[in-house]
Amino acid sequence: MNLQNILIFAHRGSKGTHPENTMAAFQEAAEIGAEGIEFDVHLSSDGELVIIHDETLDRTTNLTGYVKDHSSQELKTADAGGKFSKEFLGERIPFLIEVFDWARDNTLLMNIEIKTDKLAYEGIEQKIIDLIHQYRMENRVILSSFNHQSIEKVKMLAPELERALLFEGLPENFEEILRDKKEAGFHPDKNSLTQAMSVKAKKLGYKIRPWVANDEADIIKLAEMDVDVIMTDFPEKAIKILKAWQSHG
Repeated sequence: MNLQNILIFAHRGSKGTHPENTMAAFQEAAEIGAEGIEFDVHLSSDGELVIIHDETLDRTTNLTGYVKDHSSQELKTADAGGKFSKEFLGERIPFLIEVFDWARDNTLLMNIEIKTDKLAYEGIEQKIIDLIHQYRMENRVILSSFNHQSIEKVKMLAPELERALLFEGLPENFEEILRDKKEAGFHPDKNSLTQAMSVKAKKLGYKIRPWVANDEADIIKLAEMDVDVIMTDFPEKAIKILKAWQSHG
């Protein structure tokens, strides 16, 4: 078992130690040596690509209501750090363009989750694709979604980009879905993934990137399943656990 192949992706940045989906969280992930970051994209009322997890602003910021009902200017005034802890007061909601600007100076892979599973953001796929091309990030992004129609759209619009199917709970016919869709990434929740499923997905040519493993037992269990990526809220801790596991392997 060659552990070098298992990468650590910081889920919403280093969500366990920093306010999720903020530049502070992404910077932390880069500094501690994660190979990738995972984050979520919505649209503002004026069609800008906004990085935040929920459809609404209430949980993580000092604003309320839907992201889609606020202009990018309004969203730029929001505080996205204070609710996590006072030391992050003034941390902003980032936009995709800012993350790409920042990413020019590092080599992080970026798993962009298109948040079309609850709201249909008209044209969001094309906007993301255009920005990827503009910044020449083609080899550094993976586009994923629970809404597999969004992934289908990306496939039509930009077949060269890497795409992944997100699952929460696995349908009986998951193997059939993977075979039909012929995508690159299989992103199941960690509790649904079994060794047998992992083997099946691998045979179909998929990269397996389960989410989200935070404690040692879960991280080691996934490593033993020979997954490609472990998504975690605590990337620094996960890297240490993996290294220790490897040295005892």
